[in-house]
Amino acid sequence: MKTEYRIYLAVAILALLGIGLYVTRKNQKEDLAQHSATAASADLPKIGVAKEDVEKITKVEIKNADKGEVVLEKKGDAWELVKPVSAKANAANVRSLLDNMKELKLKEPIDRTTATYGQYELTDEKAIHVVAYKGAEKAIDLFFGKSGSRGQMARVGGQDGVYVAGGYSSYLYTREPKNWRETSILKFEDANAIQVEVENKNGKFSFSKNEDKWSGAFAPRSKAGKLEKAGKKWEKFDEAKVKDLLRAYKNLNAEDFGDDKSDTGLDAAAENGGVIRIVLKDNAGEHTIKVGKTSKASSRFATKEGGDGTIYVLSSWSADWAVAESKKFEKTEKKDEGKDAPGGDPHDMEGMEGMQGMPGMPEMPGE
Repeated sequence: MKTEYRIYLAVAILALLGIGLYVTRKNQKEDLAQHSATAASADLPKIGVAKEDVEKITKVEIKNADKGEVVLEKKGDAWELVKPVSAKANAANVRSLLDNMKELKLKEPIDRTTATYGQYELTDEKAIHVVAYKGAEKAIDLFFGKSGSRGQMARVGGQDGVYVAGGYSSYLYTREPKNWRETSILKFEDANAIQVEVENKNGKFSFSKNEDKWSGAFAPRSKAGKLEKAGKKWEKFDEAKVKDLLRAYKNLNAEDFGDDKSDTGLDAAAENGGVIRIVLKDNAGEHTIKVGKTSKASSRFATKEGGDGTIYVLSSWSADWAVAESKKFEKTEKKDEGKDAPGGDPHDMEGMEGMQGMPGMPEMPGE
């Protein structure tokens, strides 16, 4: 074999050996990285609540730097808010929170020390601190901080380190205290209502349903504030307005809450706001809502008679029915479109005919 061929062959063999060495080292690095990632993942603390343990949770504490502390406790089969106030808890919101706890997990470590707690807002003062209990045992003890391009930062109570957390839905843990409370006040089928009464400073409205037809009567108040007799016939009464009232109250919810320190005016609701009484057919009961003074803007305080004494705040859409004047239940008058239309009142055309031929007057169009 010629020398030059031997040189070519040697170069080719060296190239193949080099490629083989490169591939071998690359595979070794990938295997090492994979083993390292697996080892790192295996080394991450377990933070989520097992599916079978979610129903065993009996208490949840959430400390939020912006919104204070919320404490929820399970009493029997129902959840209650015990801090910052004692009230029935919003069952749907508690359910969403518990379900989310099953999804929580740590994805990767950022820092195994406490050095970056301030950077990631994971200090006790800045973080959202969530503790869930199964009886006396802690099921979760977590701090959640900043969320950025790397993900949601978190740390585990009693351990050093910053991690990227997965499954966390911040809005579930950062609700306003009022949003942990049950907002539902009334729930009934409006088609089942057979009587409605509204009493306020303007008088007393009485509505009755016969089959599917509503009738109404209004007893105004005298200047002295006493109820007078209702008129024999309410000419302008509009039964559609009663149906609008029922639609506003059949799924009545609070937009906020008052407290014992609020100037509610509920002790004299008929004077300060109004009282609405709704009777259901087939002896299915009745609902009475007392509406008091304004809370903020046009919203008003309210309470449910026979309830637990909770002071609600109703939006003006619902509260305005309690303070209604008679015209709120009357037909809306329509303007005479003929008089407002271009050309004026059509009756005026008769006078125009007699003015034909007068100087400056146009000829009337022929037949």
